[in-house]
Amino acid sequence: MTDRAETIKVIRSALRQRSGKTWSVTGGRGTAWGWLTITAPPARRAGSSMTVEDQTELAGLLGVPFSFARGGVMVAASHDHWREFVARAEGRTPPVIAQPYWD
Repeated sequence: MTDRAETIKVIRSALRQRSGKTWSVTGGRGTAWGWLTITAPPARRAGSSMTVEDQTELAGLLGVPFSFARGGVMVAASHDHWREFVARAEGRTPPVIAQPYWD
């Protein structure tokens, strides 16, 4: 995936197909433009927090530890990270686990 809008669309669609639920997948703004946030939609949140059930389900769908999903899953602004999370959302093993590009 090289296009942010397409990546968002694919992740959102894959999660809905696998879970039967709508998930919020949004892109950052300003200097965080390429970062993505995956979380429950506002209608399923208590204030700004996801329920424990949604946190658990999202962690399972993406194959990440529960602690990663507590406030939603943040996906770094790189094509490797986007590809990794498209694969995770689709239920596939990511071909490559993206590495942090920051210190």
